Amino acid sequence: MDSRLNTVPVVDLTGTRSAPGRDADAQARGRAARTIDRACRDIGFLIIDGHGVDTAVTAAAFQAAFAFFDAPDPVKRSAVPSDGRVRGYTPMHRQALARSLEQDTPPDLFERFRMGAFDLPDDDYHRQRAAGWFAPNVWPADQPALRQALERYYRSMESLAADLMRLFALALHLPEDYFQDKIDRHISSLCVNHYPAPDGPPLPEQWRAGAHTDYGSLTIVAPTVAPGCLQIRRRDGQWLDVQPQPGQLIVNIGDLMAQWTNDRWVSTLHRVGNPPPGSEPSSRRLSLVFFHQPNDDAVVACLPSSLAVGERPLYAPVTSGEHLRLKIHRQFVAPAATPADPHSPDA
Repeated sequence: MDSRLNTVPVVDLTGTRSAPGRDADAQARGRAARTIDRACRDIGFLIIDGHGVDTAVTAAAFQAAFAFFDAPDPVKRSAVPSDGRVRGYTPMHRQALARSLEQDTPPDLFERFRMGAFDLPDDDYHRQRAAGWFAPNVWPADQPALRQALERYYRSMESLAADLMRLFALALHLPEDYFQDKIDRHISSLCVNHYPAPDGPPLPEQWRAGAHTDYGSLTIVAPTVAPGCLQIRRRDGQWLDVQPQPGQLIVNIGDLMAQWTNDRWVSTLHRVGNPPPGSEPSSRRLSLVFFHQPNDDAVVACLPSSLAVGERPLYAPVTSGEHLRLKIHRQFVAPAATPADPHSPDA
């Protein structure tokens, strides 16, 4: 069997990021770009090491997130938005990610807190989208540490994603700053997914998070270690568990990056599996998930460097915002005995 089917490559980013008083190493960037290209062609996932994200920032985000999900239900529900913004707290059984691919499945077994960009410029671009992608974040009552920790983590992910997009450009034989004007007003979000220890068996075809592909350019995931982890579908149809070492991060590309590359890079189906029988009491899990999404009006069309002679683009051009809007609308599940879904995104 091809070894690329059952491994996720590890990319060491040591030396690839600039820092005060230190320039990035061109050779290190070239090595990383080549490994990224192979990983994105073969499996669409990679694990990154040497990424430079402060471990204290990540630890604080985990600590504050666990405290939020451990809070009484009224505290959590104080972060449910009263309007249609895709922000704040989403309770259990309210999402089914597989429905983004039009698969009719039971609701997923996780609850979520979501935040988006903050401290935004006062300009026409952001004002016109203030009720949608740039709606104010919704924070819970009596949880000040959550806002502080997640805002710091968001900034770290924002910076790391921009560096990864520069490496992606190098990997695709493009100028290093090719994506800069397409992500400088990005509509990215940070989600904290909490997978409680199950209190009973799942329904048929019910998972902690159903099989889906991600929607945007790239995703960065920091998971805790517990049974019932991320699984990616290999080319032979089998599912591969992915559990990085402490301090490592998981990166995968989304549908828009696959479309940019005319499917030269693959947006791979993945899910969060259920814990094996007998492991349920120790299976509580939490993931920090940064969904990097290009600017709302960024047009995603086949890159010339990804189109071989005689080939035609597989996808019609689409804006980042149009694509994301369609995907998000499909994934939400209306609560029983409630006429409207207050989390229905109206971006």
